[in-house]
Amino acid sequence: MSESLIGRRGLMAAGSALAAAGIIRPPGARAASQLNLVLESEVVILDPYMTTAAITRTFGFHIFDTLYAMDGQGRIQPQMVESHTTSADRLTWNFTLRPGMKFHDGSPVTSTDVVLSLQRWMPKDALGRMLRDAHESLTTKGTLGFELVLKRPFPLVLDVLGKPNAPVPFILPERLARTPGDARITEIIGSGPFRFRPDQYRPGNYMVLEKFADYVPRREAPDFLAGGKVVKVDSLSLRVLPDQATGATALLANEIDYQQYVPFDWIPRLERSRDIRLLSLGGLHQFQGNFRLNHAAPPFDDPAVRRVLWKLVDQATVLQAIGVPPRFRAPQCASFWMCDAPYSTDAGAEAAKFSIAEAKAELAKTAYRGQPVVFLQVAGSISQTAAAVLVQNMKEAGFTVDEQQMDWGTVLARRARREGWSMFAVYSNGVDMLTPLTHFYVANTCADYPGWSCDERIPRLTQDFANAETPAARQRLTAEIQRLSYELTPSVMWGQFTIPAAYRTSLRGLMESSFPIFWNVEKA
Repeated sequence: MSESLIGRRGLMAAGSALAAAGIIRPPGARAASQLNLVLESEVVILDPYMTTAAITRTFGFHIFDTLYAMDGQGRIQPQMVESHTTSADRLTWNFTLRPGMKFHDGSPVTSTDVVLSLQRWMPKDALGRMLRDAHESLTTKGTLGFELVLKRPFPLVLDVLGKPNAPVPFILPERLARTPGDARITEIIGSGPFRFRPDQYRPGNYMVLEKFADYVPRREAPDFLAGGKVVKVDSLSLRVLPDQATGATALLANEIDYQQYVPFDWIPRLERSRDIRLLSLGGLHQFQGNFRLNHAAPPFDDPAVRRVLWKLVDQATVLQAIGVPPRFRAPQCASFWMCDAPYSTDAGAEAAKFSIAEAKAELAKTAYRGQPVVFLQVAGSISQTAAAVLVQNMKEAGFTVDEQQMDWGTVLARRARREGWSMFAVYSNGVDMLTPLTHFYVANTCADYPGWSCDERIPRLTQDFANAETPAARQRLTAEIQRLSYELTPSVMWGQFTIPAAYRTSLRGLMESSFPIFWNVEKA
């Protein structure tokens, strides 16, 4: 879109575009008490245990609550838990829930809800499986108490219960927590600060999350995902728009209040508006881009073929193609665990030097004979642009590539099958990629997780990392795990960068976080 959209004629055109996109207010919505939001994508999967998609996690943190939560310094703080005690041998943990908490259907939160929720969640998550394997029993102790007994000391108990990484250990009511692990919950009932309104849910258009009047926030000040979650608006309307440019147009036209990701080429005009502010964070709040590979089907069932890709990705070229301004990107980063982060390392990256000629020669030595690489791409996204750069390099190196465009929801459905795809491009919050225990594509090694990468040495080392008592021991283990990951190639990083969010200045109290958070926010 041209700069003329800022003028009168442009605003008229923008109005037509917004009407065509279906920007409407849900019935009964009052503009002053409702936040109108455009997030990264539509919320397609509502069961928070069934996917690692960030949009489902964002939805989950508003609808559900957690036992513990991470603050802005990365420390784990109590959330639903009022207190806990630990035995001298660190094997018995007793927890007491805060009194007065309710689910959205009016039922009280009890220890039975907690125990059944954790039992349903643990098999779904890499850290959850570690806790499952380390524990002897998990039982209720009265209405508000529960006891965790371990087989051996497990230093990460609170880190697991308060982890922000998807799938998050959200607490469900008992009847939903009894849902079999391979089936999705049929109701969306949590105990979080907002409640889901199924009667105001229009897939492909909008969903409404309403303030939960009976939510009891903690007394502490809000701090990232921890502290008091005080809701200061009546509802959130999550809008679905065809693309980011339409979202930016809607923001300028005061049709929405917040856009999670703004197009890079719209940054200058948004910055010129007195009514718009950009939220741009660095370090751990940046994103890591990855090309995820399917190890279960040809041609990437062959590790030699997978490793060729390391020589076909130049991060600077990819980020430039996407249009990331220099101030919003990190230099070439070889670390699976993010750069400018506690466990940054370049271990194992010695052979991952960009060279199409060397990649072509390496590919010719493998068993690859032109089998099509089925590349799933999200149409109109920055990940599609990243994919386009790699596709060109792959073709020059001798790969046959079948590019298939679709929306993100279809990618999530396709990637759940072992056949029919080879790779897809994705980017993830840096908070999710900081350690071998949380990095999606390393932590889920040898698990039933889309991509099905497996190296039996890595789970043993990640267990050692979980049991390590000192930072030096963890640092050594992260380097060793990364060397194996470069060999295994569960994914190939395509860059570390920031995508700024944009919001209207009428919003007050918006949290500075790469997670969209809308408690404690008010609208003037």
